[in-house]
Amino acid sequence: MISKLHYITQGKTPEEHLENIQKACASGAEWVQLRLKNLDPKTVLETAQKAREITSHFQTRLIINDYYKVAKEVNADGVHLGKTDTCPLKAREYLGKWYSIGGTANTLEDCKILLEKKVDYIGLGPFQFTETKKNLSPVLGAVGYQVILEALNTTTPIIAIGGITIENVPEIINTGVYGVAVSGAITQNFNSISTFHKILKAPSNNEQVYKLGDNK
Repeated sequence: MISKLHYITQGKTPEEHLENIQKACASGAEWVQLRLKNLDPKTVLETAQKAREITSHFQTRLIINDYYKVAKEVNADGVHLGKTDTCPLKAREYLGKWYSIGGTANTLEDCKILLEKKVDYIGLGPFQFTETKKNLSPVLGAVGYQVILEALNTTTPIIAIGGITIENVPEIINTGVYGVAVSGAITQNFNSISTFHKILKAPSNNEQVYKLGDNK
């Protein structure tokens, strides 16, 4: 089962990533993606092992960004592959059917390619400008999601990514996307996780009454 809320880790050091995972899990996160960049393989493995210990304690699903072999070694729940990372088919062959495999997409064509490669979910974005991605791809906005989802007509979960805040969620979910991946907004306020969950699990976001004070 793919969670509707994905927390993507942030941190200037591996230790900060782990501290943030601890805080996210303690605040009710159900799905955490460990996203480490520009580190040596040994550090990535050691950090992933510690992340697995934390998430296992809280029964939180752990996804490893990019490093699919590390995902298997630490017995994570899956891997998320960027557009320049390993092919999902290669990762699937290595991991087997029990691991969740997600892929990043920026366009309708990207989505079609990932669907052909049988990913379990697609991270589609960016919704709006994000420092993490440096705006390498055109922002989609709510209209962009709606257009792509109508064209795809797929049951594969589409997760909106890119600069998403609590205020954006009702609008995004109403386009038909399955859920959202959030990094900065949660790292700045881990208490917001419960509010994200409430909005995402509401029967109808059109009728959702949302107050900005709910996440404080």
